[in-house]
Amino acid sequence: MYITNIKNWGYLVNNENFDISHIHNDLWQIFDNEYNWRKRYIHTNYSQSLEPDALIDMPCNDVVRFPVFTELFCDHLVEEMENSGKWSAGKNKDDRISGGYENVPTVDIHMNQIGFEDVWLQFIRLYARPLQRKVFIGYKGEDTSLMNFVVRYKPTEQPLLKPHHDASTWSINIALNRIGVDFTGGGTRFVRQNCSVTDVKKGWMLMHPGRLTHYHEGLEVTSGTRYIAVSFVDP
Repeated sequence: MYITNIKNWGYLVNNENFDISHIHNDLWQIFDNEYNWRKRYIHTNYSQSLEPDALIDMPCNDVVRFPVFTELFCDHLVEEMENSGKWSAGKNKDDRISGGYENVPTVDIHMNQIGFEDVWLQFIRLYARPLQRKVFIGYKGEDTSLMNFVVRYKPTEQPLLKPHHDASTWSINIALNRIGVDFTGGGTRFVRQNCSVTDVKKGWMLMHPGRLTHYHEGLEVTSGTRYIAVSFVDP
């Protein structure tokens, strides 16, 4: 007889609360079937960034890059957003947020508009927060984010975003499609650091401080459509 508790030979799937109202229902299963969700949607190299001797990719000062999502997750999230069709007009007046006014508006859909807010906040707690604590040593903070959304940039709609500070302690910006294939141009320029990041891979996350130090802008998309997922953490 061979007995081991190290290898996974199978696992149970909880289907009691499985919601079939979406195009990609598995996206919502981070709570009931987290193991399966991780295998399907979290990048295979994610955990390497948490190793004690990991070499962290830092293209600009205090701007770091990590692999977090599979391409499948990116495709599924974009398809859910496009299927909802609830894109904002990119105007300063925005009834979705407190006060009804957005200083630096984008064409976007908030995660809560498709019922994805709780899933996204759990992703921040389980996967984004450990990376933040590794690179921004000494900062604990809270697992709160009031602004979680997917932005769409394209030349005929909103090709760029003017320089601004995020309403956050730290922010994440995740590429949901491929530069040079799905779009050209784009990227993020950090003004004070005089540094641009234009080559974030699909499924990779850019993390940086929000207020005060990292004044930044979204560079112009010259063709195609660019999608990114954004969160302002610890507002």
